[in-house]
Amino acid sequence: MLLSVLDQSVAVSGRTEDESIRQTLALARHCEGLGYHRFWVSEHHSHPSIVGSAPEVLMAAIAASTSRIRIGSAGVMLPHYAALKVAEQFRVLEALAPGRIDLGVGRAPGSDMRTARLLRNDPRQSADNFPVQVRELQAWVSGTPLPEGHPGHGVTANPAGPTTPDLWMLGSSDYGAQLAAHYGLPYAFAWFITDGQGAAQALEVYRRLYRPSSLYPEPHPLLCVWALAADTEAEAWHHFASRQRWKLDRNRGVLGALPSPAESALRPHTAAEQMEAAALRETAVVGTGEQVATKLRALADTHEVDEVAIITWTHDPAAQRRSYELLALAFDMATSTTCTSKF
Repeated sequence: MLLSVLDQSVAVSGRTEDESIRQTLALARHCEGLGYHRFWVSEHHSHPSIVGSAPEVLMAAIAASTSRIRIGSAGVMLPHYAALKVAEQFRVLEALAPGRIDLGVGRAPGSDMRTARLLRNDPRQSADNFPVQVRELQAWVSGTPLPEGHPGHGVTANPAGPTTPDLWMLGSSDYGAQLAAHYGLPYAFAWFITDGQGAAQALEVYRRLYRPSSLYPEPHPLLCVWALAADTEAEAWHHFASRQRWKLDRNRGVLGALPSPAESALRPHTAAEQMEAAALRETAVVGTGEQVATKLRALADTHEVDEVAIITWTHDPAAQRRSYELLALAFDMATSTTCTSKF
């Protein structure tokens, strides 16, 4: 089973937001050394908790400071942009890091709707056009001509080269699964958003409806899972307190920087929050490296996937790095891994 990474450049209390971006860059180098297969970054806008707003820029920095690990977006929120411009950006990234670029796209705004409207130059832009945009992006990224009569016929996305970015569909529902299947694309299900709800159905739809494409003759599903490992189970739950407090606040419409475990302890749970916290801990993938690895293997076996991308939030960046180290050890990942295939 392959292990990959998704990092969201999370804002944490007591640290400036620009430092979160630099921590993502440092984590990418760290995870490459541990043997992780790919490193993805996300896109959010005007978000007080997640400050990664320009994945294509951050990917360029990661490409310049790594040599093996695949680098990707999870993802570009395509309805905000012109498909041609996105294709050009990722063609440039592919030129900088040949054979290592993943272009993950999603339909969600990655923001509130007021911010989403400000991101779009044309108020007529809508998520309803997403399937058409994906088709155009697929053509421009792969170098496949658009049909005669299409406004983009004869237009190319440069620079061209011997390799092209791999286009991924991201989603947390049947919609993304169906679209990925229709266009013959690999599909990443955001387990960490739904806590697994809908995963089995989405993956079943994806496999059943999959139409082989020239680049991807077989379906390739991936799960993005939130997980946290530490040297002891008690230490893992200690660090999880930050994420737990954040989720309880989020459920009440309060968003902010990730609090420290100590800050979280200063805010006792209400009776309702105690019930919510118990439910969160019941499904959380938290523990020692071996305990978390066992849970991840079980998820992968149940859903018949051969790759899981791990997302980990901690207030202390050292705890985050240690979590990825422990999972690399538990999965016996080789530090000399080379990037030999697009998957």
